[in-house]
Amino acid sequence: MKNLALLFLLLVFGNLSAQRTDKEAVRKTVETFFEGFHAQDSMVLKRTVTEDIVLQTIAKDSLGNHFVRSEDFSKFVKAIVGIPKETRFEEKLKSFSIQIDGPMANAWTPYEFWLNGTFHHCGVNSFQLVKYGKDWKIVYLIDTRRGEGCTD
Repeated sequence: MKNLALLFLLLVFGNLSAQRTDKEAVRKTVETFFEGFHAQDSMVLKRTVTEDIVLQTIAKDSLGNHFVRSEDFSKFVKAIVGIPKETRFEEKLKSFSIQIDGPMANAWTPYEFWLNGTFHHCGVNSFQLVKYGKDWKIVYLIDTRRGEGCTD
């Protein structure tokens, strides 16, 4: 009976440790994505995603109706790399909420976007990641953007 209880504790705590390690790895993947974003480094950006990543944003049309706009990741990377060096931009992640089920993870990251030291907009990123071997890769990213209703 003692051995069974010990095995149970090892499985429970081992699983919690693996979950914590995976959460840290998911967070690191998202942070690395933004390191590449801010450094305008296409190689770092590409290293964090799958080849067939889906990139979308929720936008509003001229009547105020929401719609989903898809963007080709290679065009996104080209646009980021092409930002003039004198333009300062920063997406500040406010927090992380990470859920994991086996090889699938979601990272929910509220953010503020700053352009040349001035607040520009805020929103939330929703990253979907899949674990390939030891690496977590972003397979889907959708975000919201708004210029008001942003709170700390």
